[in-house]
Amino acid sequence: MKKRLSEVTAGNGAIIISFEKDDIFLKLMEMGCIPGELVRVEQVAPLGDPISISVAGYHLSLRLNEAELIWVEEVLATELN
Repeated sequence: MKKRLSEVTAGNGAIIISFEKDDIFLKLMEMGCIPGELVRVEQVAPLGDPISISVAGYHLSLRLNEAELIWVEEVLATELN
């Protein structure tokens, strides 16, 4: 099911499908967020912003408004390993 990365709960993973706006695509691509890449939401700040994700072997903090621009397909926990 297609959803925004900001909607994925901590501990769950997803595969990046696309980006809503092209202007953020280059910035995120340079950080390893490319379509087809597996990401895992590691933590969500107490007030919900920012979120910490693991992608391409490292941790990255994203503002919630950035995470809302990333469309993902959530994956089962068994697929994360």
